[in-house]
Amino acid sequence: MTNTATNQYNPDYVIHPGEILEETLEARNIKKSTFAKKCGISAKTVSLIIHGQASITSEMAIKFERVLGNSASLWINLNTDYELMMARKADQLKLKSALAWVKNFPVKKLVEYGLLPKKQSQLDTLSNLLQFFGVGNIEAWNKYYQHQNLTYRKSPTFKGNLHSIAAWVRIGEKLANPIDCSPFSKARFKKTLNLIRKITTETSDFQEKITKLCQKAGIALVFVPELPKAHISGVTKWLTPDKAMIILSLRHKVEDHLWFTFFHEAAHILLHGKTEVFIDDQSQSKSEKEQEADNFASNILIPPKQLEQYLLKKRITQATICEFAQEIDISPGVLVGRLQHDKHIPFNRFNLLKRKFNFAPQCKSCMTN
Repeated sequence: MTNTATNQYNPDYVIHPGEILEETLEARNIKKSTFAKKCGISAKTVSLIIHGQASITSEMAIKFERVLGNSASLWINLNTDYELMMARKADQLKLKSALAWVKNFPVKKLVEYGLLPKKQSQLDTLSNLLQFFGVGNIEAWNKYYQHQNLTYRKSPTFKGNLHSIAAWVRIGEKLANPIDCSPFSKARFKKTLNLIRKITTETSDFQEKITKLCQKAGIALVFVPELPKAHISGVTKWLTPDKAMIILSLRHKVEDHLWFTFFHEAAHILLHGKTEVFIDDQSQSKSEKEQEADNFASNILIPPKQLEQYLLKKRITQATICEFAQEIDISPGVLVGRLQHDKHIPFNRFNLLKRKFNFAPQCKSCMTN
């Protein structure tokens, strides 16, 4: 993230243009009353400007230009610089009273990912956090993020921290926004999902393949490592009416969780509205829409009729798992995860068939977005 405010020169001391006006008048031996008459303004107005109690308007700047020869833009710029400095000082005083807000966020991780500058004061951290989120102040952050239409899987086990979740989603947005996607097509995305399902059997380069396939269907797919206290596996959000975003955290680092989460998020895109944000923490309590997404993911990965036939005809062994997985063109590890979830086998059986993934963070690629 290129921090414009950090890289720009922002002096901590700027004098009021009235002081420069007074020095100019004294240097030219012009009385204030005479200057006021020549400008066609009151002597009181000139006095207020000189004492820093009034600003120089555009109309006044033009008059000053004619009387003194200095360009009107000089006076306007001096006035603007002074007012901006005073506004920054007032803003910093307000931020100083709210430094504790920073503690809500996983700042160390954001610095590690290159999303916040290193070795900065708490005040700078707070200011850069606001810029990272693209909001003007803490009040705006609270209004935007605490009142977004977020659909959580409500359950006693949900422990997600709103601030960490918001940071995680924001990273995803900054990665997804610049991705050039074709306009979303439901028909094309359905075909894409069938192609992606077959990719579950591949051992390498599948991340790039599924990302490009999604891109052609109008979906920006990005991978963002889980942040502390977020406890999130995936999220679905529409960025525009023609472009959706799926973020995957690879929280559990095993293929059955990865693929189930991906198809679960895909279901939200196909089945549900474009105004909601679906955040998946994989808890046990499910809303109706989350259950629909679960069923979609389960059925597209493992066709229910074929699974039923397998369970009736076969004894569950490593050999039959691999045989059935090959028959339905799915990874054996995904099948193991389904069998464990449905309690056909214990969670400690056949885990060697599950592949583990560890994707490199994409976060630093969004530093300039």
